[in-house]
Parts: sequence; C-alpha cells; structure tokens
Amino acid sequence: MSFSKNLPEKHVDDEKKERVVGGTEHSWCRAVCAGTGITVLAFHASSAVACVLQNALPKIINAHPILRSKLHYNPSTKTFSFTTTAASSAANIVRIKPFCPPSDSSDVSLSPFQQILERELSDNADWADPASFPPSGADVVSATAYALPEGKQAVVLRFHTAVCDRTTAVSLLRELMEVVVEGTLKGIKNEGEGSFGIEDVVPVEKSKKKLWAHGLDMLGYSVNSFLLTNLRFKDVKGPRSSRVVRLQMNQNDTSKILDGCKSVGIKLCGVLTAAGLLAAAAMSSKSQPDHQKKKYGVVTLTDCRSLLNYPLSAHHFGFYHSAVQNVHIVSGGERLWDLAKASYAAFSASKKSNKHFSDMADLNFLMCKAIDNPSLTASSAMRSSVLTVFEDPVVYDIRRDIVGLEDFVGCSSVHGVGPSMAVFDAVIDGELDCACVYPSPLHSREQMQELVDRMKRLLVYSTYPSS
Repeated sequence: MSFSKNLPEKHVDDEKKERVVGGTEHSWCRAVCAGTGITVLAFHASSAVACVLQNALPKIINAHPILRSKLHYNPSTKTFSFTTTAASSAANIVRIKPFCPPSDSSDVSLSPFQQILERELSDNADWADPASFPPSGADVVSATAYALPEGKQAVVLRFHTAVCDRTTAVSLLRELMEVVVEGTLKGIKNEGEGSFGIEDVVPVEKSKKKLWAHGLDMLGYSVNSFLLTNLRFKDVKGPRSSRVVRLQMNQNDTSKILDGCKSVGIKLCGVLTAAGLLAAAAMSSKSQPDHQKKKYGVVTLTDCRSLLNYPLSAHHFGFYHSAVQNVHIVSGGERLWDLAKASYAAFSASKKSNKHFSDMADLNFLMCKAIDNPSLTASSAMRSSVLTVFEDPVVYDIRRDIVGLEDFVGCSSVHGVGPSMAVFDAVIDGELDCACVYPSPLHSREQMQELVDRMKRLLVYSTYPSS
C-alpha cells in the first residue's frame, strides 16, 4: 500500500489548495510573532564554499513542499493557513548583504559570524505582523549571504518554526551536504509532506484525556509557573532579542560524557539538564549558601515522527515535536550523575505515560495565553522554564575541514515566550558543541556565560560513573 493511501483523507489534497494550520503549528505562528521560534542555520565558510551552498539550496527547497509554502493569515477568523507553490527554480532565493558592525558597543568583542547569527535570530520582521503579510502569503524560509573579511562569507538560512523543527533542520543540513559533496540529492521519502499537522496523526488512544484531567493539568501548570525558581532577571522592560553562548568541548571530554551516559542508561539530555540545574541552583543560592531546595522547570522536546499513526521519515519536513514539562526539586548539593539519572527518569516516566501527546493541547493553549497575557508569568517575563533541552542529541559527521566549513550553528530564538536558556546540543565531528540561546536583556551575556561555564566545569570535572 502506498504511503499516500495511509494519509488522513481530509488532508490528501491538491498542492495548490489551502490548509488551515494545526493546533501546534498555530501556537508556533503566534510564538514567532512574539519573537520565539525563528530557526536559523548559519554557516561560516570561504566564498567558494558559500557559493556552492547557495547553489545547492534551491534543490533542497524544490524537493520539499512545506519549504515552498506561503503562510497566510485571515484577520476575521484569526487563523493561519499554508498554500504550497509549485516546484520551480529558486535561484534568486539568496539575498546578498554586506556585513555592517553593530552600533551597540557591547557587541564589538563578538566575532562577525556571531553578530550575524544573533541578528538573524532576533529579526522577525517578516512574521511579526500577520495582518501585513503579502497577498500571496509570507515566505517560510529565507537565505542571506554576508560578505566577511578575508574572503569569507556567512550564509544564513532562516525558517519559520511552524515548518521546521529540529529534525527538519538536521535533515536539511545533511541533504545540503549531500548536494555539496555529491552534486545531487538522492530520492527522499517525504510523500504527503505539508498536507497535515501533528494532531492529525497522533494515536487517538495516546492523546485521550478526560475533561477534568485537562482542567487539573492546566491548573497545575499555571500554579507551578509562579512557584518555579527562575534565574535572576536583569531587565524585564527593555525590548528583547535572542543571544547565544557556546558550550564547546574537545573529543576526549565529549567521549567521556557520552560513555558516562551510556553506562548509566540515560541520554545526553539527562546530564545536560542536571548540569544546567546545578549551575542555576549555584547562581541563585549565592546569598543562600545553605543549599535550600527549590523547584525548577525543565521542558524536553521530543521528535514524534516514529510514534505517529503514519510514521514519518526524518526527511518529512514540518513540525512534529512535542514537549514534556517536568519540575525538579534541587538544592545544589546533588551529585551530577545522580541528578542526571533522576531528571532523565522523570522525563522517561512522563513520556511512558504519553504526556507528550495527552498534554500537547494544554501546553499549546498555555503558551498562547502567556503571549496574550505576560502577567500570567513571573515578573511578566514570559519564562516557561529555566531550561529547554532536546531528548536526542544531534550527531554530525561533517568533516568540516574537508567540506570547507569553518563554523556552523543551528538554533532557534527564545526572546518571546520560552525558557531562560534553550540548549541546542550537537556532537560535530566527535566534539560537543551546544548553542545556548537566551533572551536579552532579560538575562545578560555575563550572567549566561557564567551559567554555561559552571555547566562545563560540572561536565568535565565531575566523577564519571564507572562502566
């Protein structure tokens, strides 16, 4: 039986017809308007390699209907929808811009590449006001090439998160590298891409929840948001943008951490969560050295493609992640690997009880409510948790030295509703490289650099569990 015959009937439609977005996609449309959910893939390379990347991009876009979509907004019904354009030449998709150093003197110490990365993460002008979308709809992907000193370029791809979860971004990078290295894109399995949202293919038996349970859970999430401990807010009134601090490790330290995770039966997200919580606890208890226990919220994002009624491949682009929110009580005196096992066990238990499906609508609703009414969150800061992590790490074997990439970063903005820090972890050519994104000036660069430095020391110097 062909894949298309297994798709939800109401969503198997002509490419050019309109599809109203699903619940999760709608939430991301709202979030992107407010500043969270601008996904960026940024490449730092020689001009020659950058040119190859630019030429390869149209092939990827033409292979994926969802990337060719236009986003529309109906102000009378307050609904978003997608229309998909026909595959065609996209040779002019890349805009060429000169690099202009920022006027903000505080950013002068950053490399031009990082300045560009943060600028692109923080620019949601194309999507901030749905009422001003062009009649033909807003593009969901854009690309810009910046000329840098010494014959280098920064090529930046920006995506609306409603069409690009982390699996999409990872697969796109791999497809892009395939075209760069081999000159062509092999056949990919993405039939039906863009024709349905995640809610249409979630197993019904796993998403059922009684009405009273919905109310109880939403009350619990709402109350917890005021009881959770946050990192100290520096400026809750200033206009916000997304900034990035990198947590990077060499191959030896990375190997030890991955071996430690394997020996205790957890994934990398468990020890990253533990390190983040212990670092946050240490910073919040500077004036309270007695290790007072506090509650911290952690959101873990998980890819649901393989768990759906119609299992999807990693090449089926779109947004098919869901979130699990856990509360951890931490004093700061815990041992790293003990807390790592406990935090991962809490996430695993939630997922085993299908919370990633049954709570999907509740969390989407609360996210939109926080956007509409920031006062529902502590200090009106719109922080949903102290930390967001991903269940599965991204592992790239890019061989940057061979391909010609000097640097690469993939992450999303968080300066609307979201965590104090989102950790986009990747193991690139055997080395851990985390892009830690935070909202500024709600948190300062110095504050978040201290948090990441503490995390790194914990990861490197804590006693590793025996194999």
